[in-house]
Amino acid sequence: MLVVMKAHATPEEVQAVCDHIERLGFRAHPLPGAQRTAVGITGNQGEVDRGNLEALPGVAEVIRVSKPYKLASRDVKEEDTVIRFAGTDAVIGGNGLAVIAGPCSIESREQAFTIAGQVAAAGAQFFRGGAYKPRTSPYAFQGLGIEALRIMAEIRERFGLRIVTEALDSESLERVAEWADVIQIGARNMQNFSLLKRAGMLRKPVLLKRGMSATLEEFLMAAEYIMSEGNYEVILCERGVRTFSDHARNTLDLSIIPALQRVSHLPILVDPSHGTGRRDSVLPMARAAIAGGADGIVVEVHHQPEAALSDGPQSIYPGQFASMMDDLGRIAPVVGRSLPRGIQVNVAAGAS
Repeated sequence: MLVVMKAHATPEEVQAVCDHIERLGFRAHPLPGAQRTAVGITGNQGEVDRGNLEALPGVAEVIRVSKPYKLASRDVKEEDTVIRFAGTDAVIGGNGLAVIAGPCSIESREQAFTIAGQVAAAGAQFFRGGAYKPRTSPYAFQGLGIEALRIMAEIRERFGLRIVTEALDSESLERVAEWADVIQIGARNMQNFSLLKRAGMLRKPVLLKRGMSATLEEFLMAAEYIMSEGNYEVILCERGVRTFSDHARNTLDLSIIPALQRVSHLPILVDPSHGTGRRDSVLPMARAAIAGGADGIVVEVHHQPEAALSDGPQSIYPGQFASMMDDLGRIAPVVGRSLPRGIQVNVAAGAS
């Protein structure tokens, strides 16, 4: 169910509706919009007395939400969700493009700072790097853990980049939440429901990657697990699905971008690095993602990918990243987007 408040409903009236819902044994989710606030109701397996709710001061109407993903649905929130970061102009969602770049794994302080400086200079707003790495082989590099988190915290201070890194389990989740600006939940954990619920209890943006065989509904239901615990700052990420194709590591499903945007208000990013697994495919797929309406990209960058401890073949060089940013700067206005920070300078230089 969804309680739609009147345009001029007061905060006290919104709170009174939430209190009434909680007294009924359900959970209230106030979701402010551009024109009015809506209050989602979860936990209601049976009928809710609509008449009592509609009689409360400030209530415009009570409607039923038919989709299984309630809070992630546009039925609950029509406007696009925009996630902002205090003290910076970086945003995810809305008219801007978010660019998240960095190595698959933090291997050393020197490696991380070298890459961070180059992606920041090219216009990235976010730095990604693995501190805890889920690997197919137990003998592969598993990440530096807390040392990597400290290195990325230094990078944030030095370059002003917001930090995105993955949590694998409840223990690493607490550490990542303490150090990072965005918690990443990887494809292997998309349906780790206990981890999703714990991430939902934190008030930190969550980047949720699509599982390797997940349908659109399964993807949004995973987001719903996070949002049902009160964390509404969820970012979806398409990173390729498993198919019969053998020309790439995965099949990057760009068709899910408009499909998600039709039914959900959550921002959607695309990861062309994991989506293809090939360095020569990353740039064209990044361009295609932005042309297709994505809110941004997540891309792996390494200054020495041939020596990288993980995912070297899909990591692009810093020079390729700078060229990609120039391309995205040219595509962005065509699809009604504003340019990420710093790209204006690169585009002007290229045009001259």
